[in-house]
Amino acid sequence: MPFFGEVFSSEIIKKPVLDPRGEEHGRVKDLVIVRGDTLPKVSALIIEKKKKKFLFLPWSDLNIFNKKIVSAKIYCDKLLPYEMKEDDLLAVRDILDKQIVDVNGVKVVRVNDIKLEGLNTDALLVAIDVGIRGIMRRLGVERGGEDLFKLFKKTLPHSLISWNYLQPLEPKLTKISLTVPRQMLSEVHPADIADIISSVSRKEGATFFDDLDMEKAAEALSELGPDVQQEIISKMGKEKASDIIELMPPDDAADILSDLPAEKAQELLSNIEKEEAEDIQELLGHEEDTAGGLMTNKYIAYPPVMTVKEAAEQFKLDAKEVETVYYIYVIDKDEKLIGVASLR
Repeated sequence: MPFFGEVFSSEIIKKPVLDPRGEEHGRVKDLVIVRGDTLPKVSALIIEKKKKKFLFLPWSDLNIFNKKIVSAKIYCDKLLPYEMKEDDLLAVRDILDKQIVDVNGVKVVRVNDIKLEGLNTDALLVAIDVGIRGIMRRLGVERGGEDLFKLFKKTLPHSLISWNYLQPLEPKLTKISLTVPRQMLSEVHPADIADIISSVSRKEGATFFDDLDMEKAAEALSELGPDVQQEIISKMGKEKASDIIELMPPDDAADILSDLPAEKAQELLSNIEKEEAEDIQELLGHEEDTAGGLMTNKYIAYPPVMTVKEAAEQFKLDAKEVETVYYIYVIDKDEKLIGVASLR
């Protein structure tokens, strides 16, 4: 079955499908998508006739498929009826207008169109369009948009994200929402990750959070609102939740645990290393709006016999373990305060 060049889903949807005589079967309603060897591919067309009657046209029974004409090898009486199934992945129903986490732009964007390209006899999903060009194409005004931009000596931008850089938020390739692979998340600031999680549905946010490594998850959790924090921790296994909380600054960990039911908080504390658990427990003893509730017991302190050079070298190591450092405290062997050195 010949498939030439490239085509966007918006150029196919609602297009008439012709039989071998050139008579109309109906119009393209949707594309059924399945996993391919390298990229997802189209396995069938869903054709809509009048009165909301749907027909199933397998890809193998197509004769021509491009932006100008879609035709089948078989006649209408050979087409099987089709009922919408939740297990099928459909381009229009499940991909178009869905949210995508664009880590490069650190934002949540929307799928405005899907780019297909031919490989041998298959039509592969190669990219998604998340820009204004995709919207204009769906409205049928892409060419007019290009002309308008030219008047201002500008070019209508292409905003395509290759499917190679995308993966499902959910394990199965169904009800698809997409995100850039996790290795790219290591360079994203925790506050930006928190913004992304807060911008998508709670279910998608939880799945996105699960893809983070432990340290990044701990940093991002500190940036989330109390309701989201509580929901994520409550649905997480106690071992993983304890490990993440243990990596957080004690004051942030105490804030999260204080919002959880007492039984759940105690369960998580019991799985945390004794020293870290004691630091958190100490802060939990203070009311949230008191001075004690605002303080942290993570600080840097050195003995008075340490030289400036020694302190500077040690500080480079210790500062990585403390969230905010403004001072170095000088204490004696009984841990009594002798003095304070401001980093300013």
